[in-house]
Amino acid sequence: MTEISDILAAPPALQPTLDPDHAPAPETPAPRKVFLKTYGCQMNVYDSERMQDALARDGYEPCDSEAEADLVLLNTCHIREKAAEKVYSALGRLRELKKKKAAEGKVMTIGVAGCVAQAEGGEILRRAPSVDLVIGPQTYHRLPEALARVKQGERVLETDYALEDKFEHLPAPKPAATRARGVTAFLTVQEGCDKFCTFCVVPYTRGSEVSRPLSRVVGEAERLAASGVRELTLLGQNVNAWHGVDDAGKELGLGDLLRRLAEIPGIARLRYTTSHPRDMDETLIAAHRDLPALMPYLHLPIQSGSDRILKAMNRRHKAADYVALVQRIRAARPDLALSGDFIVGFPGETEEDFQATLDLVEAVGYAQAFSFKYSTRPGTPGADLADQVDEAVKAARLERLQALLFSQQQDFARGCIGRTIDLLLEKPGRMPGQLIGRSPWLQSVNVDAKGVEIGDIIRVRITGAGPNSLFADVLG
Repeated sequence: MTEISDILAAPPALQPTLDPDHAPAPETPAPRKVFLKTYGCQMNVYDSERMQDALARDGYEPCDSEAEADLVLLNTCHIREKAAEKVYSALGRLRELKKKKAAEGKVMTIGVAGCVAQAEGGEILRRAPSVDLVIGPQTYHRLPEALARVKQGERVLETDYALEDKFEHLPAPKPAATRARGVTAFLTVQEGCDKFCTFCVVPYTRGSEVSRPLSRVVGEAERLAASGVRELTLLGQNVNAWHGVDDAGKELGLGDLLRRLAEIPGIARLRYTTSHPRDMDETLIAAHRDLPALMPYLHLPIQSGSDRILKAMNRRHKAADYVALVQRIRAARPDLALSGDFIVGFPGETEEDFQATLDLVEAVGYAQAFSFKYSTRPGTPGADLADQVDEAVKAARLERLQALLFSQQQDFARGCIGRTIDLLLEKPGRMPGQLIGRSPWLQSVNVDAKGVEIGDIIRVRITGAGPNSLFADVLG
């Protein structure tokens, strides 16, 4: 293509007259591509979406592979040791890809975000010279400005806790971007933790508990609903510690917030995670009783069934307190399904302590659960405790616990056969004509349905249960 500069440099006799109404349009620069890899919890998924919103304003489009990306961002998790190891392994691969691109005359920027970035920012820059940018979970709203500094040749470490509210500095996603993400959405309402469990890094990577104001949560929920979202999952490290005030100055809790969100047109379903037993108040329990939109599924971690280990973990409740709380919630919502978190092999855990965990699982009954071997996290009190449990003992105990939990999960799934439920259709299935939705208890449900669309809520009867999903027939 002939450039304007070439025309202007031509001899006068050959120089054409430029018609401003028909001058060639300037070439639009090719959009920059970003590949964003998310590790860990649902809040990291939400954070990744908001980072993409911030980058979209700066001209970046998402892509599906590292190879085609101009910017690769790893949004990391620091809860367990293996999660951090995966990040360093990925950075090793990216270093080679960056070298290959450089040999082809291309530039690739590598960034690390999230909780590993917050906890190990300086170490990442030391161990991985190919990393250009490290940015923590409280400062990712500064991502475009940080990338501008990278372009100037600076290696950026941005992990100070921001004084400003990051949510107020993030652009709202375009409706098309929200629709592309589906009919369900995460919405962070609370961040941080003040509980200081001795095994956990969250207070050190996410900071102290902070609740987003009621008006801002409602405003974001209304924008999501206007873009076609039907189901909201409220997120927080201790989501049921959310608190705020209404226009009259009345103190509100999570139960009040759920009631307000249930009034938004278009929002048919509400969920929330992750909860702490000590923040489960009567108003929230009443919301489970009163709100049809609040799904009968609750993730309520306990970590151990042994009072001695719970005390060492600084959970500040006993196993009997947890069981009594579950009984109160189930009395309010009899069809409620429970999920939990368990850690085996915490320092000092004996076979008797572990048996107490098995006994609690038997007594409570879980539809789903997450269980892990204790992982020493540097900087937490648990890392300095004596009497660390042998890895082989941890593995054997985890295998026993997971066998019990899987058995309960399968029993719950089989118990759903014959039930009639409302199913929110979320995405196409693998087979022609098949759609997939989620049951009220968060199980994946496969159904052959005609004349319906993603986002519809249809009435189905559960006909079968597989290892990881249910099958159903449409009614009517």
